This record gives sequence, structure tokens and C-alpha cells, in this order.
Amino acid sequence: MMGKKVLSVLRVSLAGSLLLTMPDICISETVDTTTQEKEKLLESIEMQRRELEKQKQAMLEQTQQFHQYQQQMAKQLADQQQRIDELTALVSPQRKRDGSATDSPEKQSPQKTAATPTKEQLANSSQGIQPVGKPPEESEAKRPLDVSSIFDQPGVLTPKGSLNLEPSFMYSYSSSDQLSLVGYTIIPAITIGLIDVRRISRDTFVAGITARYGLTNRLEIEGRIPYVYRYEEASTSPFATDSNVAHSSTDGYGLGDIDMAVRYQLNRQEVGGPSFIASLRVKSDTGTSPFDVEYDPETLLYTESPTGSGFWGIQPGITFIYPSDPAVFFGSLSYTWNVERDIGVVDGVYFGDFDPGDFYGFSFGMGLALNEKASFSLGYDHTIVMKNKIDGNTIDDEVDVQLGILMIGYSYLVRDDLSVVVSLGLGITEAAPDAQITIKVPCNIF
Repeated sequence: MMGKKVLSVLRVSLAGSLLLTMPDICISETVDTTTQEKEKLLESIEMQRRELEKQKQAMLEQTQQFHQYQQQMAKQLADQQQRIDELTALVSPQRKRDGSATDSPEKQSPQKTAATPTKEQLANSSQGIQPVGKPPEESEAKRPLDVSSIFDQPGVLTPKGSLNLEPSFMYSYSSSDQLSLVGYTIIPAITIGLIDVRRISRDTFVAGITARYGLTNRLEIEGRIPYVYRYEEASTSPFATDSNVAHSSTDGYGLGDIDMAVRYQLNRQEVGGPSFIASLRVKSDTGTSPFDVEYDPETLLYTESPTGSGFWGIQPGITFIYPSDPAVFFGSLSYTWNVERDIGVVDGVYFGDFDPGDFYGFSFGMGLALNEKASFSLGYDHTIVMKNKIDGNTIDDEVDVQLGILMIGYSYLVRDDLSVVVSLGLGITEAAPDAQITIKVPCNIF
């Protein structure tokens, strides 16, 4: 213990002695360092002074050269003016002898103004200023090549060797009121019998993924996989009876109808010319068929909503695109053949060899580029659904269905390989959906 205390005392004493001698050492080192820094600073100042002298001398030489250049230009200007005066003096007597009127120098030598520089132009050039002439052509702003994809068929094909994926989401709402009357009328205001009012509303959600690959710059293939959820709600209000209002609802979800397509550009793209694109789409029956779902015999509604049509479909079509800066006009014609198949008897109802009605469709619209990243589209899509047939015979009480939808779309280019497309569809005809909202996010993978 005594040894440890002695060591502690020695350490304290040694530390104190070091602290006492440290200021002298620091002061001496500081003085030496300051002297060296001053010497370095003086050397740097001297070097900068010499450099400034050199630059000053160079500027004086350039000024002398500039004055010499001005004198040479002034001399050339005087020589040119003397030549003009001599030519004018030679031409004027000759015109007088020919009986022609004496014209002004500007009219006598029209090429002189274009070939011979004026005093102002020479003076400007001597000062390093270019003469004013034709203004530089403004570079055309780059606009999006593709407009808002508001229809199923895009307008621009995928480049060769590129893969494009397009996640999408669609929501559709439709409602219908059905009125049936069984009875007779005494006077126009009084009806004896049964009046059945049925209101049906449908909500449809479709999430899908579409892949496109460019085989060549004029040929591409496409595949689409949808996932469908449907919800239907109906209410029946029979009047002139003791029955109460009946409510029912059904839903269904699952894989929808997978489809594939191929597109080919018929003509080569020309500046200011139209483009024609032929397409062939094949739709499968992978979704739940309406004939595979049970229905309620009292309400005549499905107990589970189907997710597919239950039939294969083949759709040839043609699309045209006509650019007219800053707008792009486009349209399409298509025909869908729904392949018939043998249904037989379902829940006591005979369907036999059922042939669903084919579709005739056309659409047209216009796309407008708002700036380099945004575009706006407005269009109309119309589809005519023909009557169904059973064993080759048209069902008597059926009529053709007209589906007309007004489409409004907006597209924004997030970056070169990613864009967002939002479109709104408004039903024009009675059978069309009331509202339809679609969101697409096309992205280029490679």
C-alpha cells in the first residue's frame, strides 16, 4: 500500500512538472511556425504579382491587335464604298443613253444588299457581333408518341425485342330497372292486375396483368390474365298483391377469361401519314360460365355471380392512327365471333346447341398532347350485340343490344419506361354500364 501511494505521488509530481514546462515549449514552437507561414505567404504574394504583370502585358498586346483589326476593317469598308460609287457612276450614264429612268442605288443593284455588307454589319463584326439574319429555328418540343390508351387496343406497337407489362384495375357499375305488367286497364289511370318492378345493380372489379412482346417493329404478341369479382343486388316490388318487397344479393370471384392477341402494322410509318394496324384476338372460357352456376327459381337470379362468358371468342379488327400535330386521331373496327357449344338442359331449362350473339364494334377518338409528359384523349366506343340462337333458331322475344360508352382518358409519363393511364367511361345507351373507371400502369421491362 505504501508503495502504491509513493507511485501516485511521483505521478502527480511528474504531471505537474510537465504542465509547468509545456508553455515554454508551445511558445517556441508557435514562434517558429508563424515565421515560416509568413515567409510562405510573402512568396505566394510575389508569385501572384508576377502572374498579374504577365496577364496585364498580354491584355495590352491583345488591345493593340484589336485596334489594328479595327483599322483594317475600316479600310476595307472605305474600299468597298469606293467600288460601289464607281459602279454606280458607270451604270447611270449607260441607262440614260438607253432611255431608262435613273433608279436609286438600291434598285440598280438588288444583289448588292445581299452580297455586299453594310457599314453597320461591318462595324458589328469588328466588335465580335454577328449580323442579324434569319432567326434560329426553334427545336420542336418532344411530345409523347402514344396517347391515352382509353380502349382495349393500344395505338403504338411494342418495339422489337422489348417486353412491356401493364398491370390494370377496372371498376364498373351498372343498374337497370325492369317493369313487367300482367293485367288490363279500365281507364289510363287505373290498371287491374300485377305490376312487377325489379331493380338490379351490379358492381364489377377486374384486376389484370397484360404482357406485350415485340417480335419485330411491326409485329407484337399479347397475353392478358384477369381476376374478377362481381357483386349483384336485386329488389323486387310486386304491387296489387300481398307480397312484401324481396331483396337478394349474390357475389362471385375467381379467374376470368384469359385472352391472347397478335397485332401487325400493315404499312410503314410515314411522316404525316396514317398507320393501319390489323389485330386478331382470341378469348378463352377459363372463367366460371353462367351455365355452371345455379340460380333461384323464384327471383330468376344467380346464386353465385359468374366470372366468365362460358364461350370462346375470336375477334379480328383493324385500327388506324392519323397524327395531325398536336393531335392524334384514331379509330377501330372489329367483329367478335362467339363460338357456339352444346349446353343441353340446365335445371330443367333446355338450351340445346346455344349460339351467343356475335358482336360488331367500332370506336373513334382524338388524343391531344398537353406537354412532353401528359396527354388527353376523348373517344366513343359502340358495340352491337346480336340475338342469341338455340339450335340455329333465333329466340323470339330477344332484341339486339346497343352498348355505347363515352371515354375520357388521361396519360402521364412518369419516366421513359413507366407511365400511368386513367380513363373514365360513361354509359350513353340504356344497356351500357353507368360508369367505368380504369387505371393502367404500362412499364417497359427491357
